[in-house]
Amino acid sequence: MTEPFDVVVVGAGPAGIATALALNHVGAAVALAGPPPPTTALPRPETRTAALLTNSVDFLKHLGVWDRLAPDAAPLTAIRIVDASRSLLRSPDISFEARELGLETFGFNIANTALNAVLYDRAREVIPHVVPETIKTVDLDDDQATLTLGTNEQLLARLVAGADGRRSVCRQTANIETRDWRYEQSAIASSFRHSLPHEGVATELHREGGSVTSVPTPDSQTSSLVWVCSSAEAKALMDQDETRFAASLQEHFDETLGVISDVGPRACFPVAGLTAKQLAANRTALVGEAAHIMAPIGAQGLNLGLRDAAALADCVADALRHGRDPGGPHVLAQYVRARQLDVLSRTIGVDLLGRSLLTTLVPVQLARSAVLTGLKTFAPLKRLVMQAGLAPPANLPRLMRPIETMPA
Repeated sequence: MTEPFDVVVVGAGPAGIATALALNHVGAAVALAGPPPPTTALPRPETRTAALLTNSVDFLKHLGVWDRLAPDAAPLTAIRIVDASRSLLRSPDISFEARELGLETFGFNIANTALNAVLYDRAREVIPHVVPETIKTVDLDDDQATLTLGTNEQLLARLVAGADGRRSVCRQTANIETRDWRYEQSAIASSFRHSLPHEGVATELHREGGSVTSVPTPDSQTSSLVWVCSSAEAKALMDQDETRFAASLQEHFDETLGVISDVGPRACFPVAGLTAKQLAANRTALVGEAAHIMAPIGAQGLNLGLRDAAALADCVADALRHGRDPGGPHVLAQYVRARQLDVLSRTIGVDLLGRSLLTTLVPVQLARSAVLTGLKTFAPLKRLVMQAGLAPPANLPRLMRPIETMPA
């Protein structure tokens, strides 16, 4: 193109592809640049799943991909939290059920591989400019951005949507600093079979040093697993054979899911956090893990990135409607206002919950126990907390509102 794109989205993970699809949906001239999902087995298999909350599902419906994803998605009807620690101040077990909010589900769990493949296929169908290449450099000036591919071809853009992950080239080029931290923990992602059906219930076992979480899959007797623990314990668990690892799981879940067997491939990841000190600057808006990374607690990470995508689409749509530069300061400021409270509140909340499982301080344990006891005994407060977990503190972006409530 001799004219710049309205937006070039850098990064073809789920948040990046969703951003490109949302921008295309609102009429922006958009290009998506990034390596496509792998079509062959990787040395380290992709074992993770994504728990998509209700507004994320509505977003995917607007983007025209949910019908393809639904067969691979498992409904999440309840979340059960169990204090599996050895603390003298153990918290009561508590279940959060979707029906308490008048909902059928809190959302759906789906394998990352299925999500990425369907999103990318949809992008190739509806976006004229999908470039399966890595962006090597980004050059910014007052009027536009010039993005150079690994092939030395170039793309011009009025706005760069940086969805290129933890080591974001877009973020570095825009001179946006980050705050990074580590928890000295690792997360093991896998799957396993169990003799009792999960019935759509995700179970979080909170224990010293982390949590063990099972999340339903479409097979009623198979769950995905996220096991957060110290890095040393994670290494020992990864060294176990399948039989011993299943036995370790059985020790924690006891008879909750019956007899555990058939552990799937395992992958281990460091648990760390990152927040960008600015969500947008210098013709660049950050999306997904380029803007924020948090511990795998409470299904917040990808849902937060999808809200970034939908909010950016709102901002760009408003700019184009009023003849504004989509990469100009006004639009970037609008995006920051739309996202900063949601990102900040989720980041702090997940960090505090994660650290509460690491501490041995009695006052912290007492406070955590008191909070869960209060939620269990006071239904209005419990409903309020569930609603806050499902939706951002500000208005939902337009593409995340249920289709039946959208104006004609």
